[in-house]
Amino acid sequence: MAKPHHSPISPGFSWYEATVGERPEYPVLAGDLSVDVAIVGGGFTGLSAAAHLAERGVRTALIEAHRFGDGASGRNGGQIGTGQRAWAEELENELGLARARALFDLAEEAKAHLHDFTTRHGIEIDYRPGQLSVVHKKRYLDDYRRHVDIMRERFGYPHLTFMERSETEERLGSSLYFGGIRDAGTGHVHPLKLVIGTARAAQKAGAQLYENSPAKGIVSEGGEVRIATAHGTIRAQKCLVAVNAYGNGLEPVSAAHVMPIGSFIGATVPLGADSPVLPGGESVDDSRFVVRYFRRSADGRLLFGGREIYAPGEDKAIQTHIRRQIAEIYPALKDVEITHAWGGYVGITMPRKPFVREVMPNVISVGGYSGHGVMLSNFVGRLYAETVIGNRDRLKLFEDLKVPPFPGGRMMRPILMFLALNWYALRDRI
Repeated sequence: MAKPHHSPISPGFSWYEATVGERPEYPVLAGDLSVDVAIVGGGFTGLSAAAHLAERGVRTALIEAHRFGDGASGRNGGQIGTGQRAWAEELENELGLARARALFDLAEEAKAHLHDFTTRHGIEIDYRPGQLSVVHKKRYLDDYRRHVDIMRERFGYPHLTFMERSETEERLGSSLYFGGIRDAGTGHVHPLKLVIGTARAAQKAGAQLYENSPAKGIVSEGGEVRIATAHGTIRAQKCLVAVNAYGNGLEPVSAAHVMPIGSFIGATVPLGADSPVLPGGESVDDSRFVVRYFRRSADGRLLFGGREIYAPGEDKAIQTHIRRQIAEIYPALKDVEITHAWGGYVGITMPRKPFVREVMPNVISVGGYSGHGVMLSNFVGRLYAETVIGNRDRLKLFEDLKVPPFPGGRMMRPILMFLALNWYALRDRI
């Protein structure tokens, strides 16, 4: 078992960290480099881009401010999902069927890419099939029924089935929800294993990877991009900024469009093979705006996540909040032991669509996957590599999405987000 690693950016020691053994370490950038492409951010997007670029012979260097996996990529709920964050029919209403279908098909390709990439590189990610999307208010049931039909008839996706309350109760092991959808075309993974495996693939392909090397600034002028760090400077023709929720104002355009929001997870003791909790092994998300998401791990634990607003220094309260939420769904687990509790930040945008934008000449920034990043972020890394090689068409499907900035400026945004999330949390309860 790995030794606890106390990240400076994310509270708690995750079950993921405890089950990967000793994490590989990469050097600090020391000295100056000249490459074709510089990448800032060592999560799913950045590492995937580095791997695909290096495989194509592009000289690539990547810097990460902390350790690979310390951010959302290595600490998330592990659910792959289907489509974009918004339902396909919502995108159809806004963008028309052709663009909505193109975005859905791209997301389906992202699923296939994830399986192909991990198989090709021998990365074991503990994949388990199935996802349940369950309804906490009766008035949502008709929307969920219609969604199943729309996905089959208009988007060619036959893997959804509507669950009445009895089937939902049987598959969940809980009577709290009124019904839902079972998705047999997706599943869930061990995200930190995916991070570690992708980094190894990138390094093996020839990418230069550096940890604990935060970018101090990015300048693009004269056809060259320069990224300064504490101990060296990278010069490149192009740059990918893939810091998502952890930008800290590195680049102001992204900071205006991508908001960090806390997400927290607890892992229980193994529940045993005879536990009624999720006997089919699916992952779960519910219909709350402040969504609850949970699944069984490979060793039978309940990994349970939810979003709350926590003040600085409040990470010791994670277990208390998570256990309370578990007990609402599974009363028999009200006193269950939680062995690991951790948190971090995901990047969201106003419309819950990915933010992809050229923020200065030859510098593209990506992020804001809004809780749908396990699938999309890895694939966007590949699409960025395609862009560098000369095909920007597919990445432009995301670039062309309308993603307005958050109101209020950097000082007011956290206050507005606090008020908004508390309002939505209240609305979830009434």
